[in-house]
Amino acid sequence: MNKKSTSKGLILIGSLRKAGVTTYMKQGKLITRVSRSRERRSNTLPQFIQRQRMRHTIALWKTLKFCDTMFTERQTPYLNFASLANRLPVVFIPNIGLMTDASFLMPGIPMSDGKLPPIQEQLGEVDGMPALITSLKGEAWDTHTKLWLYTAEQHIEYEYRMPRVRFSMREVSWEEMTFVDGHYVLKDEVFADEMKGWALVLVNGERCSPQTIVTRCTLYQQYTTEEAMEKAAKSYGGLTK
Repeated sequence: MNKKSTSKGLILIGSLRKAGVTTYMKQGKLITRVSRSRERRSNTLPQFIQRQRMRHTIALWKTLKFCDTMFTERQTPYLNFASLANRLPVVFIPNIGLMTDASFLMPGIPMSDGKLPPIQEQLGEVDGMPALITSLKGEAWDTHTKLWLYTAEQHIEYEYRMPRVRFSMREVSWEEMTFVDGHYVLKDEVFADEMKGWALVLVNGERCSPQTIVTRCTLYQQYTTEEAMEKAAKSYGGLTK
């Protein structure tokens, strides 16, 4: 349940104390903080999984929020993004220095949410060239419709050896698209890059299609194993039985 405080400019949009995180809006800014207590908090496996899920959602949003996005189906863009990101695979990150801010490129990262029909997208090859293949048909084009191409790139910030996803967006002209077998595709050598991912969003005024990232990147998978979970849990003091 949402709560409004009596302090001017402060609106609580969700208490995540069970996950060890509190998130709220203050004067239009998203604030997140770790809940602290002198008592050793419970850390059962379900609690630990949820905390790790929320940690990654917040880490993704910290960079995505600076990109021009459309999340129109919840009270705030963050809540909209977080509700969708909750479906992503859990990555287990040890409590070591800046690694707690690590983020990973993976299929399914939400890039938009709106009322237009979603576009089916996949990476492939067309006429011998890497391509982003879509379900967009010829009738999708009109003078009021735009295409926004989001790019997500997995960086390894060598100074800290920390994985972090960076996001960017540009508008794609319809002239850049190629019409193949009744559908639009976007051809470019960049679509073979295994450290990048993409989402093509259809935008018409205040409406957009709900889209998620497609990518060949597999770096995140080594952080989803039982071994990774056990290592991360140990760094937080172990699990509560």
